[in-house]
Amino acid sequence: MQRTRLNTLVEVTQTKFNQTFSNPWRRISLSLISLLLGFFVGQSVSITAGQEAYWDITVGIFLLIFTEGISRIAYSQNKKKGRSLGLDILNLFKIGMTYGLYIEALKLGS
Repeated sequence: MQRTRLNTLVEVTQTKFNQTFSNPWRRISLSLISLLLGFFVGQSVSITAGQEAYWDITVGIFLLIFTEGISRIAYSQNKKKGRSLGLDILNLFKIGMTYGLYIEALKLGS
């Protein structure tokens, strides 16, 4: 790949991001924030999509494709090599969103 300014900027930003979150406590904090943000998004998606009845199927299909795509990418990686921080954060976001949708379904069912 060519050494353009944009390419250099992306590489430097990624390196600094990985150095910042190489500390285990910062990584755990970022993981917890991602999980809670996913829970919040799951709760808010179900509330807003439920208000407009014609969005239910569209939002459901989008969430299904999102969760299955992230699961396929995250769990197909070799465990010995280790996953990247971004993929772990995205996977935890997906887990939190799925949990939020599950809790909303339990609230509506009772």
